[in-house]
Amino acid sequence: MRTERNLTRLDRVFARLDREPERPTHLDVPRMSRHRVVLFSATLAFYLAIVVAVLTTSWLVRFDWQVMFFRPYQQWPEIHAFLDYWVVLGQRGPTAVMVAAWLGWRSWRQHTLRPLLMFGAALLLLNVTVGAAKIGMGRLGPHYATVIGSNEMWLGGDIFPSGHTANAVVTWGILAYLASTPRTRRYLSALSAVVSLSVGLTTVYLGTHWLSDVFLGWAAGLLILLALPWFETPITRVEAMIFSLRDSWRARRTGIITVPETGPSPVGASAMVPQRTAPDGDAQVREPVAAARGARPAAYLAPGPHTARSERTPVTPAGSRRPPHSDRVPRGTTSARPVAGG
Repeated sequence: MRTERNLTRLDRVFARLDREPERPTHLDVPRMSRHRVVLFSATLAFYLAIVVAVLTTSWLVRFDWQVMFFRPYQQWPEIHAFLDYWVVLGQRGPTAVMVAAWLGWRSWRQHTLRPLLMFGAALLLLNVTVGAAKIGMGRLGPHYATVIGSNEMWLGGDIFPSGHTANAVVTWGILAYLASTPRTRRYLSALSAVVSLSVGLTTVYLGTHWLSDVFLGWAAGLLILLALPWFETPITRVEAMIFSLRDSWRARRTGIITVPETGPSPVGASAMVPQRTAPDGDAQVREPVAAARGARPAAYLAPGPHTARSERTPVTPAGSRRPPHSDRVPRGTTSARPVAGG
C-alpha cells in the first residue's frame, strides 16, 4: 500500500517558489499616492522639528542629558551581552549583505532586476542624505560630550542622525516595500518596525547615541522608504537598458546577426548585403551575410514562389528510365529466339 508523505510548511514554501520560475504579473508595485505624499510631508516636518529642537538647545537636549545620566546599561546589565549582538541588525555591512543575497535570489527566480536596483537606490539615498547630515552638523556622542547641557553641535562628530537606526529602517523596510502581495507587505512592515525601533533604543541603552539622534534616524529612514515610488520609472528604464545590453552582447558572442525585415521575403532566402562591384567593373557580386561573417551557409532553395505539394502538377517522365538492353523484349510479345529442345 502506497502512502503519501505529509508536506511540511517548508516543503510547501519551496513548492510554491518552484511554481514561479518567471516574473510574476501580479506584483503590487507601490505608487506615490496622496496618502503617501501626506505621510512624506509629515515625516519631513518631524525631521525638521527635531533638527530645530537640537539646534536651539530646547527641552529635547535636556532630556538627552537626563537619559545619558540615567545610564541604562548600568540599570539593566543582564541584557548588555544580548544587545551587543542585537545592535548588529543596524550595521550597514552585515545587513546589506544578507538582504542583497535574498533580493538577488528573488531577482534570479523572477527574471527581474527590480529588487536589486531598488535596494541599491535606497542604499545610495541613505548614504547621501544621512552621511551629509552627519558631516554637516558634526554632533558629538554621549561618550565624548564636553559641556553638560550643550547640544554638542559642530564639534567634529558624526552621530546625528543615528546611522544604525536609519539603516535598520531602510534595510529591513525595503523587504516590505518589495513584497509581492499586500498581506506579505503588512507582515514585513510590522517586523521591520519592531527591528528598527529596537535597534534605535539599543543604541541609547549602550550610550552610543542621544535619544534625539534616534528620533532623527527613524525619520531619515522613513523619508527614504516613502520616496522610493518616485524612482520606480527610472529603475524600470535602467532595467530595460541592462537587458538590452545583455541581449546585444549575447548576439555578438554567438555570431547571430539580426537584419530588420522591410517586407515579405521567400522562405529560406538569405539576407543580402548591398552590391559591390568586382575589380574589373563588369560583374556585380552579392554575398550572403552569413557567408561573409564566416557562419554556416543556409540550405539552398530555388528562387521564386514556393507552392504546397498538394498544389503541384504531377510530372510524368517521358520514356522509360531503364537503360536499353538488346536481349530483352517488351512485355506482351513472344520471343523470336528458338528454344532449345530436350
